[in-house]
Amino acid sequence: MVKRSRIVAFLLIILTIGSMMGLTTNSILNNIKLGLDLQGGFEILYEVSPIQDGGKEQKIDKEMLAATAEALDKRINVLGVSEPNIQIEGENRIRVQLAGVDDQNKAREILSTEANLSFRDANDVKKMDGADLVEGGAKQTFDEQGKPSVSLKLKSADKFRTVTEEIVNMAPNNQLVIWLDFEEGKDSYQQELTKQKPKFISNPNVSQIFNQDTVSIVGNFTVDEAKTLASLLNAGALPVNLDEVYSTSVGAKFGEQAMEKTILAGIVGIAIIFLFMIVYYRFPGFIATITLSIYIYLILLVFDWMNGVLTLPGIAALILGVGMAVDANIITYERIKEELKVGRSVKAAFQAGSKNSFSTIFDANITTILAAVVLFAYGTSSVKGFATMLILSVLASFITAVFGSRLLLGLWVNSRFLNKRVSWFGIKQSEIKDIAENYDTLDLPTKFDRFDFVGSRNKFFIISGVLITLGFILLAVFRLNLGIDFTSGTRIELLSEKALTTQEVKDELTKVNLETNDIVISGENKEIGVARIKDVMTKEEIATLKQHFKDEFGAEPNVSTVSPTVGKELAENAIYAVALAAIGIIIYVAFRFELYMGLAAVIALLHDAFFIIAFFSITRLEVDLTFIAAVLTIVGYSINDTIVTFDRIRENSQRKKRFKTVEDIAEVVNVSLRQTLGRSVNTVLTVIIAVVGLLVLGSETIQNFSFALLVGLIAGTYSSLFIAAQLWFVWKKRELAKKGTIVTVKEKAKISDEPQV
Repeated sequence: MVKRSRIVAFLLIILTIGSMMGLTTNSILNNIKLGLDLQGGFEILYEVSPIQDGGKEQKIDKEMLAATAEALDKRINVLGVSEPNIQIEGENRIRVQLAGVDDQNKAREILSTEANLSFRDANDVKKMDGADLVEGGAKQTFDEQGKPSVSLKLKSADKFRTVTEEIVNMAPNNQLVIWLDFEEGKDSYQQELTKQKPKFISNPNVSQIFNQDTVSIVGNFTVDEAKTLASLLNAGALPVNLDEVYSTSVGAKFGEQAMEKTILAGIVGIAIIFLFMIVYYRFPGFIATITLSIYIYLILLVFDWMNGVLTLPGIAALILGVGMAVDANIITYERIKEELKVGRSVKAAFQAGSKNSFSTIFDANITTILAAVVLFAYGTSSVKGFATMLILSVLASFITAVFGSRLLLGLWVNSRFLNKRVSWFGIKQSEIKDIAENYDTLDLPTKFDRFDFVGSRNKFFIISGVLITLGFILLAVFRLNLGIDFTSGTRIELLSEKALTTQEVKDELTKVNLETNDIVISGENKEIGVARIKDVMTKEEIATLKQHFKDEFGAEPNVSTVSPTVGKELAENAIYAVALAAIGIIIYVAFRFELYMGLAAVIALLHDAFFIIAFFSITRLEVDLTFIAAVLTIVGYSINDTIVTFDRIRENSQRKKRFKTVEDIAEVVNVSLRQTLGRSVNTVLTVIIAVVGLLVLGSETIQNFSFALLVGLIAGTYSSLFIAAQLWFVWKKRELAKKGTIVTVKEKAKISDEPQV
């Protein structure tokens, strides 16, 4: 008899969760902060160096860095930017991220201006400086002629009287020269007088002695410029020198376009994944679409609670996460189908399938998190955003797939409604065995029984060996097309309303005194141009470039600069990240399984990573930081796939209890691969759907990232099926042969190449 109360409970849960999601989703989406790559803005990494003051050199310590960060925060308040991100990194660096800033050139100038105000005579001798001003005493005012000016309140009227008396006595050179950021040994009043736009702010003639505590600066100000100067002086001078060693800026149009394209790609990809799950897994697939929807909601909710910043790679990680989240559902559903096929009841099959799949899902998720944690530790801001979203995706998918899907499907199973409806699980009645015959899942026939994976291992090894050798040769010839992240320099990305040509971009760059032959045109309508310059552009050159192309093309370009020092560090960090991820995986897999499985898994991972590198070398696609993110993502995904295979090998080995011959080992490996092949194909298919969606419909900014993922997915599936398990077979056979625990006989069908004992 059907227990309708369970079905009613299911419907009430769906109604409650659905209502909550419907009522809060818009609010959550509106609250989530968008990164600079989605709404425009810039990021700068400053290297902090001491200021020489009276022959004494200050010390850069934690207190000094904190004071500098506070000074920068005050300046950002002048800009009116909401929720800026200022981070102290290492011993002498500060990273500033400003998303959504309207005037990037003005913001850049305000941040880097030291704001050291000084009053000097015509011979450049300092008479007063910022220390003589009352804190917060600067105001934007107007002079007697109605021109914008800045009023300053002084601490001592007596000191100002003395200074003005000295200047009066210097007639005819009786100018009080007011400077902002005067550089000793470089700046000179007499030299600046000859320039059309002198560096000093003002140089009034002083013909009388003033005994007052206020002074008014009158220059060629606009109202906005006067307000900015007053705000800068109130914010205080920077206590240190700041040098830009890394920067990236994104035009608002670029950000808007990138977000629209990537969200569309995500919607299409996720919709296809949902359709696939329902068609292939029937009713459990429908349950999966519900829990996957909850999974997406949970990630956005937690991300909002964390006050996280959503970046373009972060959206890609969310979309990719849906494809990977399906994996846990597929593992469970394939297990349930196996149990149904040996003749168990729907309830017994559900319980056994859920129990047997738990450790597999757990191990697979842990290894993916390992790779994501390494990414977070060694990545830059956008890569950290990707890693954060990937970690959240794994945790959320584990909760929704392991607990959510089982809760919802369990209600239907326990209602007994599905007892006579095995077709709802995608199983034909003819596939079900008689439970009385004591069939084991190890004995179940599969669609792949004709494949001898172990017997063909040498063919797989030779194919991989030839491809790797060819890859090394091509890599030596073509090398990698390294982006500025690893080589230093400047990368300029242009967006035009019409089709561009290489010569047109080159001509426009020449107008701003930039020359390069490294120009690539892309986009559906050839509207995007990317130019790379070996030199690191200054902030003044970037400001000129941005204004020029905004006037010519109607959109500010994206500009990224990396100094040689940072480029070297990024390259070293990338190597450390891959190495640490590999070591962590070896240790974990060796602990959870055995050492040989850990070694085999890592060799398979290096195999996959190399294929991505070789592909990028041949195609000349640019290698940047997102490439490293893609490689480590594939490391996490590929080990996920390999773990599933090894978990089944371990389970079937335990059922075998003891290996007596080489054929026993081969049988376990072959059977395990046949049993997990369907799951591997379905899983990689769902992730590929998500990646292809990003590749075809997503932003051009993450196309290289998507290409790397696609190649890695294909290579990862191949290595999991044809390399990792076969390597374990070879090593396991030798280990047991040395111990004398197996009888080695002349192999059949080339199962073994060991001499007969």
